[in-house]
Amino acid sequence: MNRPVKFLAALAATCAIGLAMAQVPPPAHPAPAVPATATAPEPVVTDPAAAPRAQAPELTAADLSSFLDGLVPFALQRGDVAGGVISVVKDGRVIFAKGYGYDNLQKHTVPSPTDTLFRIGSTSKLFTWTAVMQQVQAGKLDLDSDVNKYLDFKVPPYQGRPITLRNLMTHTPGFEDTARDLISTDGKPVDLEHYLKTHLPARIFPPGQVVAYSNYGCGLAGYIVQRVSGQDFDDYIEQHIFKPLDMQHSTFRQPLPARLAPLMGDSYDKASDGKPKPFEIVDPAPAGAMSSTALDMAHFMIAQLQGGSYAGGKILTPATTALMHSPQHTEAPGLNGFALGFYQENRNGQAIVGHAGDTDYFHTDLHLLLDADVGVFMSFNSAGNEGGAEVIRAAIFDAFLDRYFPVATPHLPTAATAKADAARVAGWYLASRRNESALRMLYALTQTKVSALPDGTILSAPFMNPSGAPMHWREVGPLKYQQVDGPYHLDFVADAHGDIRYWATDSLPPVMIFQSVTGLRALGSIEVWGTLSLLLLLATLLSWLCGWLVRRHYGRRLELDARQRRSRLCSRLGVLVLFATLLGWLILMVALSADQSLLLEGGATPWLYLLYAAGVLALLGAAAVVNHTVRSWMAPRRGRWVLAGETLLALAAIYLAWLVLVLRMVSFNVHY
Repeated sequence: MNRPVKFLAALAATCAIGLAMAQVPPPAHPAPAVPATATAPEPVVTDPAAAPRAQAPELTAADLSSFLDGLVPFALQRGDVAGGVISVVKDGRVIFAKGYGYDNLQKHTVPSPTDTLFRIGSTSKLFTWTAVMQQVQAGKLDLDSDVNKYLDFKVPPYQGRPITLRNLMTHTPGFEDTARDLISTDGKPVDLEHYLKTHLPARIFPPGQVVAYSNYGCGLAGYIVQRVSGQDFDDYIEQHIFKPLDMQHSTFRQPLPARLAPLMGDSYDKASDGKPKPFEIVDPAPAGAMSSTALDMAHFMIAQLQGGSYAGGKILTPATTALMHSPQHTEAPGLNGFALGFYQENRNGQAIVGHAGDTDYFHTDLHLLLDADVGVFMSFNSAGNEGGAEVIRAAIFDAFLDRYFPVATPHLPTAATAKADAARVAGWYLASRRNESALRMLYALTQTKVSALPDGTILSAPFMNPSGAPMHWREVGPLKYQQVDGPYHLDFVADAHGDIRYWATDSLPPVMIFQSVTGLRALGSIEVWGTLSLLLLLATLLSWLCGWLVRRHYGRRLELDARQRRSRLCSRLGVLVLFATLLGWLILMVALSADQSLLLEGGATPWLYLLYAAGVLALLGAAAVVNHTVRSWMAPRRGRWVLAGETLLALAAIYLAWLVLVLRMVSFNVHY
């Protein structure tokens, strides 16, 4: 499944790939081309300013083999990835299919593009969306009707507006993100209907307005296909897509059918670990359960590029295929957005659609160059190190484009408003793909900061260039930025009053935007006031303990009456509970970051309930702190420093209680 985007430092792998590219032999003699057999869809305008840079090598089997053979093995080694497969199609035929590294480290077997199965994660969605378009083509589904028309349960409207299939296919239904029960290793079969009816996510955006990637939404589409076709989803895909495309080594079934199980390649965390991982069960299956081979995926790419046909087998008409590839939604004019299921990856003057896919251990990419009639599929069987599969697959495709479709990046002048606008856009931003019900605190701590530099450029630390340094961006148009010394773009979108609403970029797949967060909810404010408040609580607890030890040593007691003594004790116990609760949440956040299975397999649930209960006590504790402060001001003979300290403590308690409420640390919601 596609996960929330990981911002990885890619120094080692990228340098290794650059080194390997320099060692690629010159082009070999070209192989004869095979003409396309179907009309391509209308071309998409990608970058009119892009111009050819140099004479590119011809994309032939021989040149591609030399290129990838010099690039991939070195990248796998440096990325600590066990193995992978790559297939490339051009003009309706397979021109390259090969395995690299190992699919079994113990046996040292090389993965076969013909019959070694890889899990393709969310690239599976393309088959679900193709099935949807088959039913649209047959007149059984309408892209703009309320999905409840096709369901046997109800998805409630949001702000009076229903969800449509077009919303689902462009990831704009407004669902919050969920991960619980997404991937397990228990080997138990999945039940699509049960999952959808018991895991309905909350709606946090109006439909059609905000892109926020949703696995649930794709599962819902697969269930709709199942209902309107009258066939089990797995049966439908096998009969209507796999069979006509001669995909004999592909399945959505979990666990694998007996005939395919022996062909499944092993997966690893890192190649250096050498310990194979268990087969991952994905739920909902239509969103990411598919297992396939590089050659089978080549058949699918050919069909998508050839108007819906492969070797006489037909899955869509040319018109429906063209519609599926056509732009549908973008968050900023001119930037890549979504087609119907595919997302745009336009670059180097090419109209490109594709989709990535990730399980815990398999990492996959599929790219279709629509005008060039070229498709690229790759999948790797290990997460690897920080320069591992996440980085390798992106770098291989970048290198592929730069070799065979080179362009000169146009240099646009820096806008005169650069410094003023840099100050305007600087601040904190939160990804739209997030969970609000149970994990609002986690996501609040993952806000991204945009910083303005003195020269008018901006940077956002999580986005790294090949040297491992943050990408810098300069303004080339009103709120439109281009990467300094790079091809990518970043656009800010303002509301009618000129306030920044969000930004989007083509340096990432267009599966989310980053929304502006201001005031006390911004991470900068939380870091400052939260840290000061927690330090004040900690100092209070230490002074409470030290004061007790000092008084015990000298045999003295506090000059307080019984009522004041009880009030003070309740206040200090309140401080202790408030501090322990917030510390507990921080520990949980660290644990979730270190071990995603706590989310995916539901292990975080009991800890969430415990922390929710602690949050209630923390709110009562904050009330006790404030109560004691008020009593201290009303009581005679309290020193000014004592009153000042109690007042600061009360303010800290009030702020932290607000934080507990705003970040939903007492929601008792475990829908994550």
